[in-house]
Amino acid sequence: MFKSFKRKRNLSNLKDKEFEFLFDENVGDEYVVFDTETTGLNPKEDEILSIGAVKIRDNKIITSETFEVYIKNLKEINSKSIEIHGIRACDLYSARDSDDAIKEFLHFIGSRPLIGYYLEFDVAMINKYIKPMLGITLPNKMIEVSEIYFDKTISLIPQGNIDLRFDTILKNYDIPNMGVHNAVNDAIMTAMIYLKLTKEKTDV
Repeated sequence: MFKSFKRKRNLSNLKDKEFEFLFDENVGDEYVVFDTETTGLNPKEDEILSIGAVKIRDNKIITSETFEVYIKNLKEINSKSIEIHGIRACDLYSARDSDDAIKEFLHFIGSRPLIGYYLEFDVAMINKYIKPMLGITLPNKMIEVSEIYFDKTISLIPQGNIDLRFDTILKNYDIPNMGVHNAVNDAIMTAMIYLKLTKEKTDV
């Protein structure tokens, strides 16, 4: 009941009716897995450098329907973040304006449930942009793969420490590491994790 009230209040704050589709009831069997690369780990201060996403349909990863965008930003990219994602200032010369990029992303996800690894951070980064632009936060259902992994693993090691690192989860489920660390590759690997965790048979 509280979630329904919160959702209605969120919708009432929408500034642009073009984006009412975000609040549509999701009736299909599609999900969107997404990831962001950022200038740092503080949603209040840092900015998005790129967004990568891929759709899951009928328990299959639809690699022909991926989304990738690089975003112009004003904040300097620090050396530590470059070591992680490899995105340099020169890689952003042809990047998109943030408003255009975020709106394109919203059209890609629609009202589909969103899946991610430490999704709360990525959602907070997206909300940083859409809150002032549209007056809302993402209304989509959120699915966190590390929570699913924890719930499945804790029954096997009830008193142990669960290693939730991304590379560990990949290794434990024999999922290939795609090597190059970028938003699209991370989204595809996260999609493979999700299907391994939730489906008896995985078609990729």
